[in-house]
Amino acid sequence: MRIVVLVSGTGSNLQAVIDAVAKGSLPVEIAAVGADRPGTYGVQRSADAGLETFEVNFKDFSTRTDWDAALLRKVASYAPDYVVSSGFMRIVAPGFIDAFEGRYVNTHPALLPSFPGAHGVRDAMAYGVKVTGCTVHFADAGVDTGPIIAQTPVEVFPEDTEDSLHGRIKVAERELLIKVLADLAGRWDSVQA
Repeated sequence: MRIVVLVSGTGSNLQAVIDAVAKGSLPVEIAAVGADRPGTYGVQRSADAGLETFEVNFKDFSTRTDWDAALLRKVASYAPDYVVSSGFMRIVAPGFIDAFEGRYVNTHPALLPSFPGAHGVRDAMAYGVKVTGCTVHFADAGVDTGPIIAQTPVEVFPEDTEDSLHGRIKVAERELLIKVLADLAGRWDSVQA
């Protein structure tokens, strides 16, 4: 199963995927890793691991439509079976969703449908929840909507800060993403057989 991974930042989830593939515990091929801006550590991690990388810099395009089209062309050029949004902080156009319908996997640091958006951890803490967690889902045209594939709960401790809670969620998120990708790869292999 071929995947393209999209990142906007450090790529800590991506590193877990790279490590699992290298150990042989995740039967996927990382066709490429792409970013929406230059200089991300996620792209550097990938290059260091010998993976093909690309950038479709949002700021290089005069319109959002042009950027969306360029991203779609670039990702599609790798013929991925799945696209993984791993800390990719851009909402993609409906055309991108349509092109990879049911194959665009997103991670989110909250138990969706609660606390969607860019500040899931902060919003969960502000609400006062005692349990939050992470979600892996198939992205659709909404913000952190689409069919949920799997979730992992994470307890919120009284002494938690946003950073400490987010750190524990990231650990759970990495494990969940690996599990989901392994399950998808198993299903993909059985369909292809």
